Order: sequence, then C-alpha cells, then structure tokens
Amino acid sequence: MRDDIAIDAKSVWKIFGSQSKQALAAIHEDGLTKAEVLDKFGCVVGVADASFQIKTGELFCVMGLSGSGKSTLVRHINRLLEPTSGQILIGKDDVMALGDAALRDLRNRRIAMVFQNFGLMPHRTVRDNVAMPLEIRGTGKAKRWEEADRVLDMVNLTGWEDKYAHELSGGMQQRVGLARAIASDPEILLMDEPFSALDPLIRKQLQDQFMELSQKLKKTTMFITHDLDEAIRIGDRIAVMKDGRIVQIGTPEEIILNPIDDYVSDFVAGISKLGMITAQSVMEKPEEFRAKNGSIPDNTETAHPDMTINDLMTLSVQGQGVITVKDGGEDVGIINRSNLIRAIKSSQPD
Repeated sequence: MRDDIAIDAKSVWKIFGSQSKQALAAIHEDGLTKAEVLDKFGCVVGVADASFQIKTGELFCVMGLSGSGKSTLVRHINRLLEPTSGQILIGKDDVMALGDAALRDLRNRRIAMVFQNFGLMPHRTVRDNVAMPLEIRGTGKAKRWEEADRVLDMVNLTGWEDKYAHELSGGMQQRVGLARAIASDPEILLMDEPFSALDPLIRKQLQDQFMELSQKLKKTTMFITHDLDEAIRIGDRIAVMKDGRIVQIGTPEEIILNPIDDYVSDFVAGISKLGMITAQSVMEKPEEFRAKNGSIPDNTETAHPDMTINDLMTLSVQGQGVITVKDGGEDVGIINRSNLIRAIKSSQPD
C-alpha cells in the first residue's frame, strides 16, 4: 500500500438481513439484482462491491440520492457497521482485524465523526462537549479545557463556552460538533451530511468555514452529501453512488464534464460549467489563429491555461476580445470572443 493512501476500501459489501451470507453468494453465483435479493432472501443490499482509495489530506466527497448507500458506506470506515465482506485499511492497519481495545483506540484517537444531528450532550456545556474525547483519553481537566477553548476559537464560538446546546442555534450546534471532532486531533474526519439540516445561508457559511479549516488542518476527510453543489464546492474528488454501488469517481471537473452514464448526467444536468471549463480546452494554437486571422493583435490580455471561463469573460471585457494564453512565458494559445461565446454556450445547463 502506498504511504500517501489514508483509507483503502476493497470490495466492501454490506447486506442487511439474517441470510446476508447466502444472499451474497447468490449475487456472486447468479448475478442477482438488489430487488431480487430482497424478494428471494428478504435482505437489503446497502453497499455493493465498493472500492476506493482516499489520499492523505484529501477531501473526498461521497454523494448520491437517499438510499444510495453513502451513509452506510462511511459507517464502515470506523466499523460502526460490520461489512458482510471486504477489507478496509487505515494506513497499513486492517480495520476488520482490530480487537475491541484497538478499535476503541482507533475511534478515539485516529478517526473522528461529525453527524447530521449534531449529537451534543444536553447536560454538558459547550466546552465540556468539545473536551469529551480528551476526557475519555484521561486528559486532565485544565489541559482538555485549554484545548477546547482553542478549537472553539477556530470555529468562532469564543464566548459561548459555558452555554448549553439548547441555547445555541442549529448552525452553532454543528460548529460545536465540528470543534469536538477537531479537538481530538484525528488523522481522519468522517462527516455524514453535517450541514444538510441547516438553512441555505447558514449552510454556505459553514461550508466556507469548513473549507478554510480544511486548508489549515489538512485532515483526511470523507464527506457524505446528497447535494452535488456542495460536493463540487468542497471536494477534491467525488464518488457518486447509486443502489449501493459507486458508479463514478473523479474530480469535480471530471464528474461534470465527463459523466459516465445517464444517472450521473442527470445529476449534473443543472450545473453550469462556467467554473469548470479552462482556457486550455477552448484556446486555438497561435499558428492556427494566424492562419485564419493573419496576425495576433498587439497588447492582448494574458491568461494562464488553468483559468476558467468566468475569469476569461472578465479579461475579454477588459481588453480587445483577444486573449493570449501563456504557460511558463511561452505563448501556447489564443482565445477570441468567438471561441469564448461557443464555450459559454456549450457550458450552459440543458
């Protein structure tokens, strides 16, 4: 296993029901569908043959509709659920092989989880909620309160340390949950739709704050969401799930620009691609531009190959409508208003 892989899931299956082993054997032998498994064995396929790797420090989003298996999948990483079959490695450690003591240590020291429903203890203050993982470790009160106050400051909750959960808004409660996860200084964060129950404005604010913290802390994160916009906004890579299976894994650009099937296409149909298409995908080579137009105008605006259409539109308005694309000081492409308009048209949602 590569040293830069934090999580390595290999052919993970989760089948709910008393005949799960028989159902899995029938799937392998007879190719039964999810509906056929339910009809024949009374079992529900939650996760089907899921394999993926998450790099150290990566923010990996898993998205899909309700019932797609994404929340079931994330609960296998820290063995809140036991897989029917498959293997999960955290670093070089096989999670399935851990005994009770080692599993408790994994959950308390190496992996932290943030849930949709906040999960705060109502009888504890904000500070005590955040400090709870450290208390479980046996950390002294002064030290754990010091750490709790530090992370509460990171999530902009200084001054609320002695309040109780019922005195906080939903967004504030979720920030307490995030602070509690950070306080344990885990290698890995598991986040199960942490912002989905919040109002849109609060949700966007927490996304912004979470992305800022992610850049600062560089924690390996598996982030579950049903919202494609959220996944695209925060994810380094995205896994799309359907009926318990991972149907596509890729960067936000790859998912939007090259959906693998109709299911993923339907997901991305309403997403504008203006922030995804880059200069290098719409530019002409300088010699091709000269062949058609005679020459390149003087004093053109300059762009980098990775600049998006949004940025290129601003440059086009500022200049003469012709943009020179440079890479390492070398002219590698030309974009005029005609190129730009065609790219904008092709990027609009159907």
